[in-house]
Amino acid sequence: MPAITLTTLQSLKQKGEKITMLTCYDATFAHACNEAGVEVLLVGDSLGMVLQGHDSTLPVTTAEMAYHTACVKRGNTDALILADLPFMANATLEQTMMNSAMLMQAGAHMVKVEGQLWLAESIRLLAERGVPVCAHMGLTPQAVNILGGYKVQGRNENQARQMRADAISLEQAGASMLLLECVPSELAAEITQAVKIPVIGIGAGADTDGQVLVLHDMLGLSITGRVPKFVKNFMHDQDNIQSALKAYVSEVKAATFPGIEHGFSA
Repeated sequence: MPAITLTTLQSLKQKGEKITMLTCYDATFAHACNEAGVEVLLVGDSLGMVLQGHDSTLPVTTAEMAYHTACVKRGNTDALILADLPFMANATLEQTMMNSAMLMQAGAHMVKVEGQLWLAESIRLLAERGVPVCAHMGLTPQAVNILGGYKVQGRNENQARQMRADAISLEQAGASMLLLECVPSELAAEITQAVKIPVIGIGAGADTDGQVLVLHDMLGLSITGRVPKFVKNFMHDQDNIQSALKAYVSEVKAATFPGIEHGFSA
């Protein structure tokens, strides 16, 4: 497939074609995801849990994120690479600029930041300096200790109203993409319609512009045995990993994944 850019993703949203995204942490899987047609590779700080064995994403450093971004870059030919700014890497504007530059220089095409409206100023500054930004809203794992665990966000009307308003404000600040995690399906659909930029969901229903899963989750690999409600094991009924990756792309594109059973209600 031709190289995926922000313009490509915007066009897919406008045409109503679903966008496919998977986490990726190394060159081998970057190549495999390219072969399957995955459009966005997310170098997620989820690597702290699935690769490093931590119980949260908090121990991951920017240097580690840059290392894995560079690994993915070397195996990638077509996909857009999105890299996470890890815990406290954007605590100040100066840190945000410096750490974003490190990830972009390692090979990222866009950085992802977790938070709400307070992100607006840093998103504006990054966008002005040529760094596209994906704003991660809803359940933000870096704030797990404030949230009191991995809980669905936006279930009450006040939270939902604030999330809708924040999404619009972050788009206006210059965000190029939104990622909604563990948000009621109806609210995610409303936000997707309210903004012009692509909206990717994980545990946010089928009406977002695209979907993302953690690579290890969709391959049925878990060291804890706990499988989130929004996950589907695509290795079932498949002979190999490459077939599972292609099945994921096919089901997202056909809007058969996620099903109702993978989403949350208000």
